[in-house]
Amino acid sequence: MGVPSVLPLLLLFACSWAPGGANLSQDDSQPWTSDETVVAGGTVVLKCQVKDHENSSLQWSNPAQQTLYFGEKRGIPQKPIITGYKSSLREKETIILNCQSSGSKPAAQLTWRKGEQELPGEPTQIQEDPNGKTFTVSSSVMFQVTREDDGADILCYVNHESLKGADRSASQRIEVLYTPTAKIRPDPPHPREGQKLLLHCEGRGNPIPQQYLWEKEGSVPPLKITQESALIFPFLNKSDSGTYGCTATSNMGSYKAYYTLNVNDPSPVPSSSSTYHAIIGGIVAFVVFLLLILLIFLGHYLIRHKGTYLTHEAKGSDDAPDADTAIINAEGGQSGGDDKKEYFI
Repeated sequence: MGVPSVLPLLLLFACSWAPGGANLSQDDSQPWTSDETVVAGGTVVLKCQVKDHENSSLQWSNPAQQTLYFGEKRGIPQKPIITGYKSSLREKETIILNCQSSGSKPAAQLTWRKGEQELPGEPTQIQEDPNGKTFTVSSSVMFQVTREDDGADILCYVNHESLKGADRSASQRIEVLYTPTAKIRPDPPHPREGQKLLLHCEGRGNPIPQQYLWEKEGSVPPLKITQESALIFPFLNKSDSGTYGCTATSNMGSYKAYYTLNVNDPSPVPSSSSTYHAIIGGIVAFVVFLLLILLIFLGHYLIRHKGTYLTHEAKGSDDAPDADTAIINAEGGQSGGDDKKEYFI
């Protein structure tokens, strides 16, 4: 069994110290202390001992549960701090951010992310703290901003074995200024003569456009200069057809969008008489269709049940010169009437 390790700590007390007690456990991994008495204004040396200290981290705290000292085994890194962002950036400018965290042992590692995207930062720099026991780590990242970065969160993460997967990070939101864009949206989408039409000039940018200039090709003076983005046609007619332009302007620049308006004829409204005739025509066509089906079934039935009618006259009648002689020559005369048979097949 090894020699117990001793970790000293010097504390100044204004009055007598209320000790934490004596031996806590017989387990070799558990620390133990001894009671000490000190005169007000004096100095006391407290000793914390543990036999099996290979996987332990010793910590002192006062009766108010305030942490006073961490043992030499491990240092937990502090929350990182991001510096370097001062104000809004213009599109395509380069930004450099720095991240720093102190108090780790062994030294922590820092990584960068932009939202869900990992950023390639500089390798983590390590510097020993003044106490000679822990380390301060730092890293920087540099990239060119775009309009998609406006409102993005840049995050610096601390990776250390003591965190055991817990999140310890800092975030910096950035603002990017960029020139506006615009597009024209008609309402309704397919305007017709006589309708009311609104052309919406939808501007986007940072800052958002503050002025909209409406023009029509072939018309010298501008149609409208306003802070509102819509051009209104209360009652469309074909003379309104043409190509319209909207210029959206902010202090970052301007952008011009175009829209070609073709005013169509009013939609024809079907009359009640034409609707009635259409209904009657549909009914007649249906009846004719049913009659054709019925005739087809009837013809098929007659073909399947057609018979042959055969008559067998009395023998000798074929050679008679006339009907009367045929009757006389018939075998059996009138008495043979029963022998004359008809067959229906």
